[in-house]
Amino acid sequence: MIREIRERAADARRFATLPDPFPMWRGGVLHGARIAYETWGALSPARDNALLLFTGLSPSAHAAASADDPSEGWWEGMIGPGRPIDTRRYHLVCVNSLGSCFGSTGPASIDPATGAPYRVSFPDLSIEDMARAGFEVLRSLGIERAHTIIGPSLGGMVVLAFLAQFPGAARNAISISGTAAASPFAIALRSIQREAILRDPDWRGGSYADERPPATGMRIARKLGMMTYRSAAEWRQRFGRQAAAPELRGREPFGPEFAIQSYLETHAQRFVHSFDPNCYLYISRAMDRFDLAVHGPSIEAVFARARLERALVIGVESDLLFPLDEQRALAAALSQAGAATTFAPLDCLEGHDSFLIDLERFGREISRFLSGA
Repeated sequence: MIREIRERAADARRFATLPDPFPMWRGGVLHGARIAYETWGALSPARDNALLLFTGLSPSAHAAASADDPSEGWWEGMIGPGRPIDTRRYHLVCVNSLGSCFGSTGPASIDPATGAPYRVSFPDLSIEDMARAGFEVLRSLGIERAHTIIGPSLGGMVVLAFLAQFPGAARNAISISGTAAASPFAIALRSIQREAILRDPDWRGGSYADERPPATGMRIARKLGMMTYRSAAEWRQRFGRQAAAPELRGREPFGPEFAIQSYLETHAQRFVHSFDPNCYLYISRAMDRFDLAVHGPSIEAVFARARLERALVIGVESDLLFPLDEQRALAAALSQAGAATTFAPLDCLEGHDSFLIDLERFGREISRFLSGA
């Protein structure tokens, strides 16, 4: 499993080489680092229509289908001609996070100094590093100022780190279900997920073999994560006390009895084969450590320095992981800093992952914001 995830037959990724050396925010440097990204829509002659999209924890840069890769992307219904992020009007750049395993440099990548994977010798990773990597992708494309930077979940945190580090580098910002600092509740949940991986004997101090990753730890971590990404009300409506499929019952003592158990197991098994455990550990810890307040005397001062024209903050009432009051506080700080700010509290049922599911409501808010309404 210690590898970058294999390329698909169709591959729309491009790669931006980061400055060498690339100093990390918490210390250490990377050499020969790169960021994978994909694009949609044409860049205007004035280079003033670029949108920069940061992802959540586990997605690749493949946010939507394109001619080079027609497979469905993780935000498919949001991106394209006539969609909320209208590629007839905007040039969208989606980056795979630094530290991830879908083409960007991360713990699964080869360390040029040793010829072996970094594993846990990868430098400490921060949200600030991810933001700077996205900034460098824009620079590599000759884009001095983004029209809008966008990010959901982890990406919402990266948007804030971008604003803190690169004043004036974006006209507008959209933060979706992010936070200025991880809450104790979120930290506790993610720490348990990491512990499940770290205590799996197959983790082997991060030196697990491709053919034997810490699958049990990854499965448990993913299941716990999924329970925090959705709401109890959605689980009740969707599954109730429906029984698991007969073929999944009775295989072992205390095996799955209910449909919700088999659903979680199916998704957890898929995650084991699609994401690198060390990358998961690094990115998860970076989320816990993020605190926008370290960048200024106050969050309002950080936002004032960013010189944003407009901002949109979207939160979800049923979000357990990034509660709505965190989004409300962000919107208030942005407004106090002088940005024309829209706060959109949505009553979606699906919890934190609503931005992936309720595209109608999220799309309406994003479309209205981008159109200037």
